[in-house]
Amino acid sequence: MLHVNNKLIKRVLKIKSSNAMEVGTLEIIIGLSVLSFIFHYYLTYHFDFWKKQNVVGPKPIPFFGNVKEILFGEIHAGLLMKRYYDQYKSEPMIGIYGNRTPSLILKDPSLIKDVMIRDFNVFPDRGFYVNAKADPVNQNLANLEHARWRPLRTKLTPIFTSGKLKEMFYLLVECANSFEKYVEKLIEKDEPVEVRELTSKFTIQAIGVCVLGLDTKALEENSQFRTYGRALFVPTIVNVGRILLQQLAPWIYESLGPFKTSEPVRFFAKSTKEIVEYRRKNKIRRNDFVGLLMDLQDQPNTLSNIDFSDEFLAGQILAFFAAGFETSSTTVSNALYELAFNQNIQDKLRNEIREEIERNNGQLTYDSIKRMKYLDKIYKETLRKYPPGSIIQRRSNAQYTFTGTKVTIPANTTLIIPVWAIHRDPDLYPDPDIFDPERFNEDNESSRHPMNYLPFGDGPHNCIAVRYSNYQTKVGLIAAINKFKVNVCDKTCISYQVEPRAIFTAPVGGIYLKISKVL
Repeated sequence: MLHVNNKLIKRVLKIKSSNAMEVGTLEIIIGLSVLSFIFHYYLTYHFDFWKKQNVVGPKPIPFFGNVKEILFGEIHAGLLMKRYYDQYKSEPMIGIYGNRTPSLILKDPSLIKDVMIRDFNVFPDRGFYVNAKADPVNQNLANLEHARWRPLRTKLTPIFTSGKLKEMFYLLVECANSFEKYVEKLIEKDEPVEVRELTSKFTIQAIGVCVLGLDTKALEENSQFRTYGRALFVPTIVNVGRILLQQLAPWIYESLGPFKTSEPVRFFAKSTKEIVEYRRKNKIRRNDFVGLLMDLQDQPNTLSNIDFSDEFLAGQILAFFAAGFETSSTTVSNALYELAFNQNIQDKLRNEIREEIERNNGQLTYDSIKRMKYLDKIYKETLRKYPPGSIIQRRSNAQYTFTGTKVTIPANTTLIIPVWAIHRDPDLYPDPDIFDPERFNEDNESSRHPMNYLPFGDGPHNCIAVRYSNYQTKVGLIAAINKFKVNVCDKTCISYQVEPRAIFTAPVGGIYLKISKVL
């Protein structure tokens, strides 16, 4: 009897154990399902935001929203925005999602003007969050929030006045003369020339002299400034990882300690420190960009809400140096690319340059640049077709309702102005792929809304060095065209493909041209 009972007890226990396992498995499945639902809801609960506002837009996907192709380097941001721009051609705005948060693409020029100028107080930031602890050198004027940006911008603006540019113009001309001599020797090899690399030698030399007050030796083959300057724009695991964290997991980015600084950034931080220490030790005071930053560091009460550390100072110099040489060299090389395909335009430009130089007894002067109207048209048309910054971002600091609409956005909403798409809109610029400087004659310019041409932005947050960039780029183009002729060659890319991961607009594989001396 006892033996039978033991068997019965074992069978009962086995059944209970089996039932317990089934119940436990069921609980796990239910728990995972609930967690999965919560996670999916967290990723997608904003995805009806624009629909509720009657704003059209592409369907987002969980975790990546509408920007997956950008995050994974499959397409340049400007080109993806153009796809959406063309897809919703008749709409004044397009609702998209950056990972899971709503963002708005603005197309209507009146709304763009409201955001960039009229209601700037609501949109004072570009929306680039920088963790000062994790990424101290990246705290530059372009990335700072409004509270620190405004006073710093005010203090730095005087260095870029027309008067200051006129003072330093002779330095640009000296750099251009050295560049011409370099090109003369280079073309003796009778080989195709990669002009982005070539023009960066001029712009790095010019920026070094005008901003840092030193000879970067950019025209020499072993120039560290040129090597590391170009390397700043090569995507690295650290840079891509930082951007992905900023976009997909800002809470993780905010909690991080210092990033491992890339070798190019370390080089420029070290160089900046050496320049500052040398000037202090030798009591050198120059009225240039570095000198102004040193004065601000020496007078901490001038900018009470800014910790003007050595890293912060280095960040300002690095940002201006990098952006200044890269955007300018890219614009010159893109202009040369177009001139190689349009020989009649190239010849007309060269004639204007030579006539103006001859008028001034063989000298290129500050006022000469202002008188070269055709040069200005070519400069503007190059920036129209190849804007260095393909999109402009702004972020709201308060709830805002767009004029003439019922669309209301909350604070911290990112707005995107699709510059590349606007500049390539055939309704604004007929046959947009054709290079036509006459788009910028007086009649055509006056007929367009000013917000339909934004190579450097507009309003209080436009590029602080737009005047300097204008002169540096034009002087570089003059140096490349006055005594030389550019032609296409076997290595020239016929179809201009934008590098997906490029910070500024740049072609895949570079721009190879044939350069020859012209009498």
